Amino acid sequence: MGETKENTSAEIGNPYRISRIKKRDGRVVEFTKEKITNAVFNAAKAVGGHDRRQAEQLADKVATILEFKYDVGETPTVEEVQDVVETVLIKSGHAKTAKAYILYRYHQQKVRETKSVAIDCVNTIGDYLKQADWRVNENSNEAFSFSGLLLYTAGKVIANYALNEIYTPQIADAHKKGYFHIHDLNHGFIGYCAGWSLKNLLLWGFGGVMNKVDAKPSKHLGVVVHQMVNYIGCLQMEFAGAQAFSSVDTLLAPFVKADDLEYKNVKQEMQKLVFSLNIPSRWGSQYPFS
Repeated sequence: MGETKENTSAEIGNPYRISRIKKRDGRVVEFTKEKITNAVFNAAKAVGGHDRRQAEQLADKVATILEFKYDVGETPTVEEVQDVVETVLIKSGHAKTAKAYILYRYHQQKVRETKSVAIDCVNTIGDYLKQADWRVNENSNEAFSFSGLLLYTAGKVIANYALNEIYTPQIADAHKKGYFHIHDLNHGFIGYCAGWSLKNLLLWGFGGVMNKVDAKPSKHLGVVVHQMVNYIGCLQMEFAGAQAFSSVDTLLAPFVKADDLEYKNVKQEMQKLVFSLNIPSRWGSQYPFS
């Protein structure tokens, strides 16, 4: 039985030592200088260039640099080759072409990321239903439920948007590589925690939002408790973290006096407050974080 051997660069018509290139999906394919020429020429045409021969010469420079940079048998990635193309364009005095190439490269990256989000929807829902993703149990206030699934799937889209559209590429890359962790990316463009004035709620009531139901100031402790629960419950979905009132005992004391409540009645109202803030609800899909 005869021996088989891997084709060399020369045998496949490639005069350079680099014969293979690794694509982003991990596949290894044949390295062709013609693709570099086309990419450079397309970038040049975008800024008014028309000399394909010059694009071929620049592609030759790129291939030569790759030949010295990588040993025989080594396989550069697409990103590494594109980095060399950028360097050659800039150092060769083709700044406009380099800018066009960089912008095209960035645009293609955004297109890939957008496609990956769309394609990943089946896996996203599957990961939640199978509880295969650690994020399913990340929030102890959120139960495994359909409403939890809504938050989880929407959160993945928001996290992707925040990471790629709000943070700089350097920060996004560091997060993806695990150099540090950005907490609550699924709430990436809203506030974290907030403290609210219970005094204002008592004096002005619960309202002020256009086309929404208003409630006048409470006159009795039981109604105050309901307004506090509704207030925290509504605001919790507008922030990533906890919502808080301060001086609760001091500000509620006048209602105890006005209603002439006994200890057991006050205790009952406080139990209602605590219980209502710790039961999962359809309005926020989780226990209000308070």
